Amino acid sequence: MKLKLSALMALFLPIFAFAEDKLDTGDTAWMMMSTALVLLMTPAGLALFYAGMTRSKNALNTYAMVMGAFVLAFTIWIVAGYSLAFGAAESAGIQKFIGGFGNVFLSGIKWTDLSGSYPTYVFIAFQGTFAAITVAIASGSVIGRMKFSTWMVIVALWGLIVYAPITHMVWGGDGALLFDAGALDFAGGTVVHMNGGLAGLVLAILVGKRAGYPKVAMQPFSIIFTAAGAALLWFGWYGFNGGSAFGANAIAGLAVLTTTIATAAAGVTWLLLEWIVYKKPTLLGIASGIIAGLVAITPAAGFVGVDGAFIIGIVGSIVAFFGVVKLKKIFGYDDSLDAFGIHFLAGLWGALATAFFALNDKDLLWDGPMKESGDRMGQFMVQVESVVVVGLWTLIGTVVVYYIASALTGGARVDEETEYNGLDEAVHGEKGMNL
Repeated sequence: MKLKLSALMALFLPIFAFAEDKLDTGDTAWMMMSTALVLLMTPAGLALFYAGMTRSKNALNTYAMVMGAFVLAFTIWIVAGYSLAFGAAESAGIQKFIGGFGNVFLSGIKWTDLSGSYPTYVFIAFQGTFAAITVAIASGSVIGRMKFSTWMVIVALWGLIVYAPITHMVWGGDGALLFDAGALDFAGGTVVHMNGGLAGLVLAILVGKRAGYPKVAMQPFSIIFTAAGAALLWFGWYGFNGGSAFGANAIAGLAVLTTTIATAAAGVTWLLLEWIVYKKPTLLGIASGIIAGLVAITPAAGFVGVDGAFIIGIVGSIVAFFGVVKLKKIFGYDDSLDAFGIHFLAGLWGALATAFFALNDKDLLWDGPMKESGDRMGQFMVQVESVVVVGLWTLIGTVVVYYIASALTGGARVDEETEYNGLDEAVHGEKGMNL
């Protein structure tokens, strides 16, 4: 399958030089700005969002798990993750699932190389922020009882064993399994949110429930912190979705608008659901709805119009609300900060809904059944294939990574005394606040 160069071909194969490539200062500026925006999402936005929801005795540890994941995951991305995600494998069979080792430590890539209209180095940095936030999302499911050492080993291994292959299959260019099938994932509904959310659930089940859950009340440290984190995530998401147009262009403008619409609609939806069900409109609910809307629109942001953005945001909020309020109780798992309930479920909905709400516009669509013949049902089946493949790879890969990390660190769970007293002082020797 061939995508026209201006759309995505050169951008998904940045290690190759194309005669048409020419530096555009506007595109370069936008992509550098988008990289900075996405970077802000993790050590500021996600860290505050999570730390505010956890108990005060674990707030600093929660922040450290997110920030630690970011710096380590980005390092792993440069060492080998980028090469495995976007490099070329030695055989076509391997190329379906993972790239090669030709660009380890970015070897073979010059500072003058371009990915379409901006430097390849900027593309690498931009994609590295995606790799870092994805594994950080999973931390929200296991806070308060996982060893920091185990977590850091998981981060390093997961980036290579789980994240890089999934990124390759979805965005890796010609020869990659889901890319060739025509899967539509504009900015990471499957690659980031389903992937990170499901990994969180798997880790939560394997490490076990928090002591006292669900009988002991676990009051959040600061809902204000969580709301501030949600606002920073929304701010950074314009780089996440808008930057995935890979240039300062009309598609980026579409992604910015649809992101705003879906997020606002989802925030209102969660607010109304709580007001109706619990008679109390909570700030945490508004913040949760915002994140659900951001997640749901991510795979569709550059493909849908105004109507589609509204529907995806509203239904995404309803799906996530059900996951957080009902599904967790039904199955009894302890997803501490609802990474699965919000990121996986809303991401799943967005990935599938893209097939039905994508505009039938060949200038927007990537190669696939919709672009080739307007076949929405065919596109839906491709979307189903993509979520199944990603789900299975994440499930199996995360289990493998967990047991390796657990063996290397002498068990994944902290001892009972540490869990009771809190991980902040026991693990880090610090407090979130000294009052």
